[in-house]
Amino acid sequence: MLHIGQGQLPLLLFPAKAEVLPEPLGVVLIFASWNFPISLALDPLIGAISAGNTVVVKPSELAPACSSFLARIVPLYLDNKAIKVVEGGSDVAEKLLEQKWEKIFFTGSPRVGRIIMSAAAKHLTPVTLELGGKCPIILDSLSGSDLKVTVKRISGGKWGACAGQACIGIDYVLVQRKLAPVLVELLQKCIKTFYGENIKNLNSICKIVNKNHFERVCNLLEDPGVAASIVYGGSFDKQNLLIEPTILLDPPLDAAIMTEEIFGPLLPIITLNDVEESIEFINARPNPLAIYVFTKNKTFKEKLLQETSSGSVIFNDTMIQFICDGLPFGGVGQSGFGRYHGKYSFDTFSHEKAILQRSFFLELEPRYPPWNGFKLEFIRLAYNFDYIGLLLLLLGLRRRYTSRTVI
Repeated sequence: MLHIGQGQLPLLLFPAKAEVLPEPLGVVLIFASWNFPISLALDPLIGAISAGNTVVVKPSELAPACSSFLARIVPLYLDNKAIKVVEGGSDVAEKLLEQKWEKIFFTGSPRVGRIIMSAAAKHLTPVTLELGGKCPIILDSLSGSDLKVTVKRISGGKWGACAGQACIGIDYVLVQRKLAPVLVELLQKCIKTFYGENIKNLNSICKIVNKNHFERVCNLLEDPGVAASIVYGGSFDKQNLLIEPTILLDPPLDAAIMTEEIFGPLLPIITLNDVEESIEFINARPNPLAIYVFTKNKTFKEKLLQETSSGSVIFNDTMIQFICDGLPFGGVGQSGFGRYHGKYSFDTFSHEKAILQRSFFLELEPRYPPWNGFKLEFIRLAYNFDYIGLLLLLLGLRRRYTSRTVI
């Protein structure tokens, strides 16, 4: 039997026992994304198996080598009758969505997430959607070694993790106008140290996943106002699907680069008069999956936590929340809903069944008709868990509630 958690009961129900019993949902479907094709398939799979479900995993066709690997390896180590890996493109996904599932878990874009949710609604199937969004960095006034560490963590988080092709990847930076020149200069130095100085000598950075995504990211730079805002990079190698780490300073806010998720190695820097304006800036846009904040100001930290909504908030670092299994991972609003990782994965793929066991001893007669003033007063006090009032009523020391005819 799975773990049973103890529940709390009102004293009025004594003697009784409450329990919460997690049980499997049944047959679940997991759609994995292409950007982290192994972990985004196995992480939810582990949670689904641990909760006792049977599972079908659909890897992304955009990462064919990893899809083939999962299809070949999983049956060697897991029960092939309970765990299936199904390969294929959108046609296969459509066929899978026509079936009835007890749970669908999807990692990917909001556009496809809407399709998943629409298909699930036909069978009233619950879904967990791990989507994305434009995850900002807020950079407060820092200097010296703190600023240098900050720039390293921004550079590593933005361009080191799949060249920005990550749902929790950094999308843009909000910074005070007076600090922008220093930030740009330090980022340029860091890029050269980490990744090389030009498109021909790039290293330690991955390519864009395919031609379509490559062209999509490059098209973000074609807007004249966006092109004019480039202060570093902007080169690309179409043959090898490489895009140079690129910094933009104050691109037009109505351009696609600032309204769509970038999912690539382009980093807009948006300048503000005051760092607290960042809260209003973020709140004017859909909920991000993550907000990264570099600050030592405790008052600002608290203000930001209270006045913004996001899947997570990370202070003074980037991306590391993904490896913290003690924290739930998931979005809110358009960045998704539901959560997983660690114990939260088990919970996501479980139904918590409430169990209440009572004794035949101690029967409360006031719960039964015919009603009178005493019984109605007893029920009112019991509903409010007013035990002192109940005791006084039973001792005849409390004035009884009088009411007109109950209809």
